[in-house]
Amino acid sequence: MLNRRTLLAHTTGLAAAGLLAGKASAKMLPGIEKATMRGSINAIEIGAQPGALDDQSKAFAKMLGDASDRDAPVFLPPGTYLVSNLKLPARVRLSGVPGATRIVYGGNGHLMMAEQAEHIELSGLVLDGSNRWLADYTQGLLDLRRVAHLAIDNCQVTGSGKNGLALEHVSGRIGRCDVSGAADAGIYSVEAGGLEISGNTVSDCA
Repeated sequence: MLNRRTLLAHTTGLAAAGLLAGKASAKMLPGIEKATMRGSINAIEIGAQPGALDDQSKAFAKMLGDASDRDAPVFLPPGTYLVSNLKLPARVRLSGVPGATRIVYGGNGHLMMAEQAEHIELSGLVLDGSNRWLADYTQGLLDLRRVAHLAIDNCQVTGSGKNGLALEHVSGRIGRCDVSGAADAGIYSVEAGGLEISGNTVSDCA
């Protein structure tokens, strides 16, 4: 039979364990915590399926278009998403779990392009070109032109058949990113206006 002192000790221990577990979960999955705080749209709830073998380009295009119209952020849960030929709308706020949310290029054109966009924000994503061929009209795995405000943070860009990031007339910032395995430059930028590139790691690029 537990006395009062023993019972208090046990309940205090459970409370502390629960608090530590909560802190550990938040530390392990900062993307999920951040998305919940910001009230992001969960991509799975509107049709995206992590790990699916089929191409999800149409679902992604509709998802990003609807989010742009609402000016709302989108959260991608961990998993692999196979997509191609995405034309980013005027406003994109797309986040995932760093190192665990992978957008993989399926081939036949380009991965992501934008032109005359107002705001593009990408965070916690892996953009994987799988060393696939990129069309002549695109300059890189992520091809952004005339973007008023760009924010790319804590992303990995790998395996591009051309430049990793190709920027033209772009303002904003790129930080804490790993760019590797590009056939041309890791980060290529021309005619930038107020573009900060800092704290990135570029490796194994031509």
